[in-house]
Amino acid sequence: MTTKQKLLKAVQDLPDNASFEDAMERLYFLAKVERGLEQADSGRTLSHSEVKEKMGKWSK
Repeated sequence: MTTKQKLLKAVQDLPDNASFEDAMERLYFLAKVERGLEQADSGRTLSHSEVKEKMGKWSK
C-alpha cells in the first residue's frame, strides 16, 4: 500500500463528525508508527534493559 493510499484510507475511516484536528492527530500517529516500524526493521531498537537504564537517568 502506498503512502497516499494509507492516508486516504485513514481519512476515509474517520467518523463523519471528525474535525481537522482529529484528522491531523490520526495522520501524525500513523506517521510515527510507520517510522517506528522502519526503525525496527533496520535494527535501530533498544532492549528493555537499555530503556530502563535511560529512563533511570532522566528521572534523577
